[in-house]
Amino acid sequence: MIAMNTDNDSTNRTKELKEIVDDDLLLTTLDNPFNPFVQWDQWFAFDTRKGYDTCAYLARIVISSHELTEIEEALAINQAIQEILELNSLGIYIGVTRKTFIDRSKTTSFPTVEIRRE
Repeated sequence: MIAMNTDNDSTNRTKELKEIVDDDLLLTTLDNPFNPFVQWDQWFAFDTRKGYDTCAYLARIVISSHELTEIEEALAINQAIQEILELNSLGIYIGVTRKTFIDRSKTTSFPTVEIRRE
């Protein structure tokens, strides 16, 4: 008879998932100078004023369920961000973490991106 330690397996899986999502990956655009981690209101205002609606775009891509745990939900969001970054048909999206965010608020020139809605 083989003994299975499902509690230990579950704990290990939870730790693995937590490590994957610990970096707090966020989606932003190349021209948004605001740090979405600490300047959320300014970041969001810039994003919506430019017509990107990044949060709504992410919400359309993420596969979510009320049955997911908090860690599984964070993993689903990370996977959706990765999918958007891989597609990135407009070439404007980047993923940032608290460690990789570059303060561009003092930069005077940004790539110009125009979104046309028809």
